Amino acid sequence: MSGVDWVVVGAYFFVMLGIGLFASRRIDNVADFFTARGRIPWWLSGISHHMSGYSAIMFVTFAAVAYDYGITVYFWWPLTIGLAVGIGAFLFAPRWNRLRARHGVNSPLEYLAVRYNLPTQQVLAYSGAALKVVDIASKWVAIAVLLQGFADIPLAWGIVLTGVCTMIYMAFGGLWADVLTDFGQFVIQFVAGIAMLVAVMAHLSGFATLWTMWDELPADHGDPVNGSVTTGLIMAFLLVKTFEYNGGMWNLAQRYMAAPSGSRAKRSALLSSALWLLWPLILFIPMIAAPLIVPGIENGEESYIRLAQELLPTGLIGLLLAGFFSHTMAMVASDSNVITAVITRDLAPVLVPKVRRLGERQDLLFARLTTVAFVTASMGFALFADPDGFIMTVVVSIVAATMGPISIPLMLGLLPWFKRHGPLAAIGSWAGGLAVWSYLYWGVDGATEAMTVGLPLLTSLVLYIVLGLVKPQGSARGSALVDSLGTPDGPDSPDAPDDPDAPDGGPRGAAAPFPAQGGPTAPDPRPDGGAATPSP
Repeated sequence: MSGVDWVVVGAYFFVMLGIGLFASRRIDNVADFFTARGRIPWWLSGISHHMSGYSAIMFVTFAAVAYDYGITVYFWWPLTIGLAVGIGAFLFAPRWNRLRARHGVNSPLEYLAVRYNLPTQQVLAYSGAALKVVDIASKWVAIAVLLQGFADIPLAWGIVLTGVCTMIYMAFGGLWADVLTDFGQFVIQFVAGIAMLVAVMAHLSGFATLWTMWDELPADHGDPVNGSVTTGLIMAFLLVKTFEYNGGMWNLAQRYMAAPSGSRAKRSALLSSALWLLWPLILFIPMIAAPLIVPGIENGEESYIRLAQELLPTGLIGLLLAGFFSHTMAMVASDSNVITAVITRDLAPVLVPKVRRLGERQDLLFARLTTVAFVTASMGFALFADPDGFIMTVVVSIVAATMGPISIPLMLGLLPWFKRHGPLAAIGSWAGGLAVWSYLYWGVDGATEAMTVGLPLLTSLVLYIVLGLVKPQGSARGSALVDSLGTPDGPDSPDAPDDPDAPDGGPRGAAAPFPAQGGPTAPDPRPDGGAATPSP
């Protein structure tokens, strides 16, 4: 890397810190910190939802799949996500938004204590938070691998550099900082992605490269199913991503919650879906064509680095590396914010009841300190991980496979068809899915990726449906909550545009916020605040 490239990368870090400080001016309380009180425009929410699915893993592990096997990488990853998000635009996006708009929810898991019960909420919160530590650790390792490849910087320094910068701007700016950096990431990725595509086409056959390169690549590189990717794996990923990218990955539920209304959350989902179907093709074409430009690479994870070094001029390599940083930092920032919401709203109040009595400023400080602690923990895990094979193992064999059992009760609990499904169905499906994953992961030699990813989710889905039918446990409060999420938007609906005079900055007439340990409540009108009358 040249001096100009380092200037570009350094400028990027300063911009990120500046965004955090700028966004901090919009943060007055935890509602601002976690959901921006529904004030993020739908188009920005959609772009942020899309960009929150990227990290440097795409330019390391997925680039290796594209280099070794061709177009199949598009069919098992972005295509499945794009279709899944399109489905979720109609099923899930408006409902997530109405949880915030109508019940003051600030965490995606906050509603579970009412929908099921407190133990169900706690089980899903703890298991999901533990999974996110491992998931984020893989992101730190991915960006450190790229930094080492471009600039020969040790892995540990790369992890610490990106982690500390992310920690600072997230602790200051909350969700606002996250979505603004997502937009900046989108701009950087657009410029760098187009530059790489143009450079590849100029090096090969010009615009005709888009159809002539397939004749020069190995014959199977044009097949949708190739290598370890099978039709079964693609179908398993479509099923998993339908739950994961519509809220099972908690940070993406936040994007819908932060839109102004349910109908606009739906628009943001449709925008994200369209971006997933189209934009990754632009990014993947250079990766697929890489064997024609930098042939003979034994470790495909180095292919995108070698391609950039071969084709891009001074300055653009720095911009590309800044894009890698932005991918990872934006995704990690997104995860950190939602995990902080879960910890401060769902876990801490149960462990330490006095957390519920914190004042507004103390509550915000607690959220910021929790952000710092969580990012530090994930960095520590990454520093002690073995980078060889760690990323792919985490992304496919652990995160994709276990996200399903964790997300089934969370996602289906929003839908009216499952109102009679209670705690037994939720806990049973969670435990059964994770048990199947554990058996396949540790107990079965030669289990395919399709089995490891798909069977745990299918098990959870079947158990949830069957247990709910055999032993229905629906509650009046849970049913009322689900019904309240299905009312369409309208000029008089609770998710009409924000009322600046409302106490929480939300819509006029919205229900009172859930308490920190879960459960919608309405303020008691009695002068004594609802204190019990002494028995005679």
